[in-house]
Amino acid sequence: MADTLWQVVAAYAFALIGGLISTSLQLAHKPLCVLISFAAGTLLGVTIFAILPESVGAAPWWAVLVALMAGYALFFLISKHVHHVCPACAASHFDADAAKHFSEIASALIVALAIHSTTDGLALGIQQESLGPEATTWSLFSALCIHKVPEGLALGSLLIGAGVQRATALGWVAAVEATTLFGGVAGYFFLSNISTFWLGLIMAYVGGGFFYLAVHAVLGEMLKHGKKIVLTSFSAGLALIAILNLGLRMLG
Repeated sequence: MADTLWQVVAAYAFALIGGLISTSLQLAHKPLCVLISFAAGTLLGVTIFAILPESVGAAPWWAVLVALMAGYALFFLISKHVHHVCPACAASHFDADAAKHFSEIASALIVALAIHSTTDGLALGIQQESLGPEATTWSLFSALCIHKVPEGLALGSLLIGAGVQRATALGWVAAVEATTLFGGVAGYFFLSNISTFWLGLIMAYVGGGFFYLAVHAVLGEMLKHGKKIVLTSFSAGLALIAILNLGLRMLG
């Protein structure tokens, strides 16, 4: 229990660090682009190298595929009909006009991000039982922590751009990202003891959401920045998770 809960708290802390940086400093989009693309690579990496292999080991491939598609579809529908589910993954869409009309999109953004952050926490909450090997649990934890930094950065930047006071903006980042803690607690206490079959499908469902975030982040950043910086950063994130999984498996 202690291992799981401290990882959930750590992921939340990384989001707060991102929020603190963006509410304290004037951050250009180019370094944020590098971090977003790198984080997107880690999310895709943990889906390919950790979540899917373990899910296929716990459930039939076709059931894993359905769960993966369902996770992707949920984030796609939320982004299409409610709001972008991740401010970091859609950072290029948050231009000056979006900040100007922030009050009109605030509720939708908060709902969408709360669902996304709850899913992050859920993945960490059930990972000890569902993923098993140390390599997969650590790669998931690493990917989520890396992803949380640009998420907090993007949300904080949007709030500052909308004219929200710095202390209030950081408070909103802390409040919205607190759903990560809710997801972690819910996953640990209510889902970690179900059968490995359902745990595998839940993780595949989470992986579908991660896949959506990774693809959307890369495509969004490539529209605004050169392909080289985006693809290089993305590949570095993907390689990091692959190396982490391989190294920990060899040590294990």
